[in-house]
Amino acid sequence: MLSQKNPYNSEIPGLETLQQIKTEEILSQHEKYLEKYADCFVRSQQIKYFEAFNKGLLSNIDRKSIEPIALSFLGEQAVRGLQDFFTRSKGWEKSVLTCYKGDLCEEINDIKGFLSVDESDFVKKGKESAGVARQYCGILGKTDNCQAGVFVSYATDKGAGLIDSRLYLPEIWFSDEYKEKREDCQIPTDMSFVTKNEMAKEMIVDVLNSKSFEVDCIGCDAAFGSDETFLDSLPKSVYYFASVRENEYIFRDMPEVVIPENTGVGGRFKHPRATQQPVHIKTILNDEAVGWVRRVIAEGAKGPVIAEIKCLRAVSARKENRLFVPKSEIWVYIRKHEDGTIKYFISNKPADTAIAELDRLATARWSIEQCFQECKSYLGMAHYETRSYQAWHRHMLFVMIAHLFVTVLRGFLKNIRKSYHADGDIHHCFPNTYSNKNWAGSHDCSLSATTKFGGLSFA
Repeated sequence: MLSQKNPYNSEIPGLETLQQIKTEEILSQHEKYLEKYADCFVRSQQIKYFEAFNKGLLSNIDRKSIEPIALSFLGEQAVRGLQDFFTRSKGWEKSVLTCYKGDLCEEINDIKGFLSVDESDFVKKGKESAGVARQYCGILGKTDNCQAGVFVSYATDKGAGLIDSRLYLPEIWFSDEYKEKREDCQIPTDMSFVTKNEMAKEMIVDVLNSKSFEVDCIGCDAAFGSDETFLDSLPKSVYYFASVRENEYIFRDMPEVVIPENTGVGGRFKHPRATQQPVHIKTILNDEAVGWVRRVIAEGAKGPVIAEIKCLRAVSARKENRLFVPKSEIWVYIRKHEDGTIKYFISNKPADTAIAELDRLATARWSIEQCFQECKSYLGMAHYETRSYQAWHRHMLFVMIAHLFVTVLRGFLKNIRKSYHADGDIHHCFPNTYSNKNWAGSHDCSLSATTKFGGLSFA
């Protein structure tokens, strides 16, 4: 390595105690972590670029894009090669993604798995990158020049990680005036316009059809949850817990559905309709018959997360032939935080579901936001400077692989904290494999008091 000033980023939440582990142990463990990807590549040079970029994402260099990482870990002569690795090299991306998904599944798969879908936006100044357009940018809270990605994450008590990502291409990108841009950005010629919600549905179906991850419930924010077509299209084999907007329509009770009799005035009634009108979900806020209950809904890093909850059974409303009709019984879950923020959720979980389980699902939605926050703040998710459609997906894939290594380290540190004796010695260490299930082995690994994480470099 050319620079000795690229220590692993110890500011990542939950990894502060890495200073207690010998540098050689972490470097060795990271090498073992990347070894399984070697068979995914067709050339040794590709392996070298892959490993260097992964190390760069995990380091604390300021910009985690191609040129800074190449200069720090490979040398000036490798800048063009690393660029070509992202934009031109072929034959490995699908294998790497498959390997990553299998790795993520092995680490955190659980019968209570929570699948979550969300979009994340990336502000851009130029107009030549794939998918760039003036569109609503969530990170800015306004319409601006940006790219938008749709992501699917998976979370259990063992950790959370992003499973897949797809770059959203606005409809204008499929117009004749964008033909040259599509070619320049390597947009596949067989692609056509797909909405974000349709993309999310396809990604969810792909995960479930793989039968790799055990999924109990699917979560989403209001952009997806308030789209009744999206919710109705979800596989019936799993439940959903969806955030919705305050103007979501519900029936308080299951209404009778009839075709009114002909009154002799006007035309005949043709379509069934409910005998009562639905109401907005926000009307429950003022219903004193449904009181607020103060609950501890999660244990956070700074202590218990407390919120006031209104929870009741209701009936979802769907519009058919411009008339509202009942769909099915649902849970309505309304959460008010101490700062006054109010969130609305609906779920098709069974009627006998415990309120504590609904609390768990409500907080499980935070997992994908945590993934975004960590990947953007510490792992360079938004640092890419490439323009092509293919390079965007490769950058996101490498960020996800780096993020999983962070999850692996967290799992190890949970075990190492349990291994202290009264004298402060540590008796657990990295074994020959990084899998969580093998980290409980007993290995003598007493650490030097002078070992500091700030000196760690990926050499």
